Amino acid sequence: MLAQHDELTIVTLDMLTYAGSLKNLDDLDASDRHSFVQADINDRTIVDKLLRDHDIDCIAHFAAESHVDRSISGPQAFMATNIQGTYELLEAAREFWLGERSYGAGDCLFHHISTDEVYGSLGPEDPPFCETTPYAPNSPYSASKAAADHLVRAWHHTFGLPVVTTNCSNNYGPYQHAEKLIPTIIRSCIEQREIPVYGDGSNIRDWLYVVDHCAAIDAAICCGQPGETYNIGGLNEWANIDIVRLICCALDDRRPVRNSYESLISFVKDRAGHDWRYAIDASKTSQQLDWRPTETFESGISKTIDWYLEHEDHLTA
Repeated sequence: MLAQHDELTIVTLDMLTYAGSLKNLDDLDASDRHSFVQADINDRTIVDKLLRDHDIDCIAHFAAESHVDRSISGPQAFMATNIQGTYELLEAAREFWLGERSYGAGDCLFHHISTDEVYGSLGPEDPPFCETTPYAPNSPYSASKAAADHLVRAWHHTFGLPVVTTNCSNNYGPYQHAEKLIPTIIRSCIEQREIPVYGDGSNIRDWLYVVDHCAAIDAAICCGQPGETYNIGGLNEWANIDIVRLICCALDDRRPVRNSYESLISFVKDRAGHDWRYAIDASKTSQQLDWRPTETFESGISKTIDWYLEHEDHLTA
C-alpha cells in the first residue's frame, strides 16, 4: 500500500508474539510514512492514543491468533485476541470516528480480515463457499474468527460503523511463520527430517499467494462498499499430499540429495475435527472490486521455495 499510494501514512500495531518479527519490515523503503508500535490491541489506552495522535481514518484489522493446532491445545489466547481484541478495536473506532470526529460516510473504514474456515467443511461435490454460505465453524480458531465477523457486522448495523469484511483462503508465500504447512515441508526437507502429513493427506485447501491477498485487501479498502463481505481465493484447490509431493519434486531439482525428498513423507494421526475441504467462490470480489489472483499455485510455490532457500533463517520456529 505504501508503494501504491503516495499519500498514505501507516502505523503498524503488533504485540510481537511468537509469530511476529520485526525482521519482516527490514525491506520497507518508505519509513518516513510508516511507524511501528509494539502493543496489544486489547490495550485501549494505547489504541485510543494512536487513533488520536495519528488521526487514523482506516483500521485494517489483521491481528489474530491463527494456527488451528494451537487453538486446540490452548484456545484461551484465541478468545482474547480474536474476539475481545476485535471488540476493543471496534469500540475504539466507534468512539473516535462517530463520536469525537463525527465522520461522515466514506470518511473512515474498519476493514476486518477473516478466513474461509468460518464456513465449515465442504464435501467433494459441494459448491465453493460464497459470501452467503451459512457459518459452521468447527475449530476453536474458526469459531473465534466467526465471532469476530459477527461483531463487525453488528457494529455496522447497530451503530453505523463503516466496515468491510474479507474472508480469504489459505495464504502462503515469503515471511510465513515456520509452523505453517508449506514452511514446515520445506524445513523438513532441508533438515532431512520426516515430513508430517495429517491422516492420508487428502484434505483439500484453496491456496492464495500472499501478494495477491494484499492486492485484494487494497482493493477492498479503496473500493469496497460499507457493510459488504468479499471472499478472496486463489482458485487453487490442492490436496495436502499433492502439495507435499510438488515441493519435494521442486527441491529434488533445486537441492538434490541421494534419495528423493518424498521418502521423508510420514503420515501422522489426523488433527482433531480436521475439516476436509475448503474452496472459495471469489466472483463477487472479481466483479465488484476488479480483482483476480495473478499467481497460479505452481508459480507462487516456485517463488516461495526460492525465497525460503535464500532465507533459511525464517524456517526456524
